[in-house]
Amino acid sequence: MDKKNALRAGALAAGTTLMMLLMTSPALALTRDDGDDPGPGLSVAETLGLYVAVPLVLFGVIAGLVIALDKSRKQV
Repeated sequence: MDKKNALRAGALAAGTTLMMLLMTSPALALTRDDGDDPGPGLSVAETLGLYVAVPLVLFGVIAGLVIALDKSRKQV
Protein backbone atom coordinates (compact mmCIF):
# COMPACT_ATOMS: atom_id res chain seq x y z
CA MET A 1 0.00 0.00 0.00
CA ASP A 2 2.88 2.38 0.72
CA LYS A 3 4.36 1.89 -2.76
CA LYS A 4 1.08 2.90 -4.33
CA ASN A 5 0.86 6.10 -2.29
CA ALA A 6 4.51 6.94 -2.99
CA LEU A 7 3.99 6.38 -6.71
CA ARG A 8 0.88 8.55 -6.66
CA ALA A 9 2.68 11.34 -4.79
CA GLY A 10 5.65 11.18 -7.16
CA ALA A 11 3.42 11.31 -10.20
CA LEU A 12 1.52 14.26 -8.77
CA ALA A 13 4.74 16.15 -7.99
CA ALA A 14 6.20 15.42 -11.43
CA GLY A 15 2.98 16.44 -13.17
CA THR A 16 2.70 19.65 -11.19
CA THR A 17 6.32 20.55 -11.90
CA LEU A 18 5.92 19.81 -15.60
CA MET A 19 2.78 21.93 -15.87
CA MET A 20 4.44 24.84 -14.07
CA LEU A 21 7.44 24.65 -16.41
CA LEU A 22 5.23 24.53 -19.48
CA MET A 23 3.06 27.44 -18.37
CA THR A 24 5.93 29.83 -17.64
CA SER A 25 7.20 31.70 -20.62
CA PRO A 26 10.66 33.23 -20.39
CA ALA A 27 10.16 34.72 -23.86
CA LEU A 28 7.83 37.29 -22.32
CA ALA A 29 10.82 38.77 -20.51
CA LEU A 30 12.20 39.95 -23.84
CA THR A 31 9.30 42.27 -24.60
CA ARG A 32 9.62 45.73 -23.09
CA ASP A 33 6.72 47.36 -21.29
CA ASP A 34 5.68 50.97 -21.77
CA GLY A 35 7.53 53.20 -19.32
CA ASP A 36 10.21 50.58 -18.73
CA ASP A 37 13.44 52.36 -17.84
CA PRO A 38 16.10 49.86 -16.73
CA GLY A 39 19.22 51.15 -15.04
CA PRO A 40 22.80 50.15 -15.73
CA GLY A 41 23.77 46.53 -15.09
CA LEU A 42 25.77 45.32 -12.11
CA SER A 43 29.34 44.12 -12.38
CA VAL A 44 30.34 40.68 -11.09
CA ALA A 45 31.86 42.19 -7.94
CA GLU A 46 28.76 44.27 -7.23
CA THR A 47 26.51 41.24 -7.75
CA LEU A 48 28.58 39.04 -5.43
CA GLY A 49 28.73 41.79 -2.84
CA LEU A 50 25.00 42.43 -2.97
CA TYR A 51 23.75 38.84 -3.05
CA VAL A 52 26.51 36.99 -1.14
CA ALA A 53 28.56 39.30 1.09
CA VAL A 54 25.77 41.49 2.46
CA PRO A 55 23.55 38.53 3.55
CA LEU A 56 26.55 36.80 5.17
CA VAL A 57 27.46 39.96 7.08
CA LEU A 58 23.85 40.45 8.20
CA PHE A 59 23.68 36.81 9.31
CA GLY A 60 26.89 37.24 11.28
CA VAL A 61 25.67 40.43 12.97
CA ILE A 62 22.32 38.89 13.92
CA ALA A 63 23.95 35.67 15.17
CA GLY A 64 26.49 37.70 17.15
CA LEU A 65 23.75 39.77 18.77
CA VAL A 66 21.76 36.67 19.67
CA ILE A 67 24.83 35.04 21.25
CA ALA A 68 25.90 38.22 23.04
CA LEU A 69 22.45 38.98 24.44
CA ASP A 70 21.55 35.40 25.38
CA LYS A 71 19.99 35.37 28.87
CA SER A 72 19.35 31.62 29.16
CA ARG A 73 22.81 30.62 30.36
CA LYS A 74 23.68 30.98 34.04
CA GLN A 75 25.47 34.11 35.13
CA VAL A 76 28.53 33.33 37.25
